[in-house]
Amino acid sequence: MLALVMSPANATGLRLAEVEEPQPLANEALVSVHATSLNRGELRLLTIRPNGWIPGQDIVGIVERAAVDGSGPAVGTRVVALVDEAGWAERVAVATDRLAVLPVEVSFVSAATLPVAGTTALRTLRHGGDLAGRRVLITGASGAVGRFQVQLAREQGASVTAIAAARHAEDLRNLGAERVVEAIELAEGTFSLITESVGGESLAHAIERVAPGGTIVMFGSSSGELTPIGFRQFVPGHEGARLQTFAYYTSGSGIGADIASLLTLVAAGRLETRVALTMPWTDIAQALDALRQRTISGKAVLTMVG
Repeated sequence: MLALVMSPANATGLRLAEVEEPQPLANEALVSVHATSLNRGELRLLTIRPNGWIPGQDIVGIVERAAVDGSGPAVGTRVVALVDEAGWAERVAVATDRLAVLPVEVSFVSAATLPVAGTTALRTLRHGGDLAGRRVLITGASGAVGRFQVQLAREQGASVTAIAAARHAEDLRNLGAERVVEAIELAEGTFSLITESVGGESLAHAIERVAPGGTIVMFGSSSGELTPIGFRQFVPGHEGARLQTFAYYTSGSGIGADIASLLTLVAAGRLETRVALTMPWTDIAQALDALRQRTISGKAVLTMVG
């Protein structure tokens, strides 16, 4: 089968190559991949993984061979999954607890935006507990994860303040943000939950905005800057506040169930996906460049079939 593999000799760091077919374990289904999407974290992986490694985490396709242990969907079922690697290939072996059945109302391309970004949004918000009537602050709100966080927090009854450039303000308000400001230091009041993906000064200002007993969930550092943190940043005024780190791969089981819940919202028209770019996987260089240059607002989706 064909796959995109790491190849430092190429300008993109990738090449399309023939590789061995995956050999599914008893609890794994073999999925024929129809679409995948790019995540910012994959840009870093492309700089550190070895020659021959196959990237790819967001998977949408059709079950070609069901799991032999009887778990999971039958052959021919449309599915969505999150894998740790090897998704940029024609076929992937996927543990059945990491995939969900794709409703007929949702397209392959739309569903491809969900696994990493959607589950990250859902799981970071869970660190805030019951959000009904609570104030939530979201940095990096115009990104794929941020847009899902805004919608899911509003869905749960939170009052959402989004941090994003002015050009994104109308879009984010339409998604459910009550307030949109360009910098976190302009946000008013304190917040029960802050999702923080920028780092540097943004994280320092987040500490200034967290309510006593509140939570800051740190799940990225797009600025690349460090933040000096000391006890006196929290006391007085933010007693009992918690700084929580998050990475999807250490966030626990139930990935398939979470994807299924997100798909239900999409099918019902209560969660908007944003596809900014769709192209064949053979044109991945263009998609990677758009992601690196931040020239798109939404997800870049690669199609493998049709």
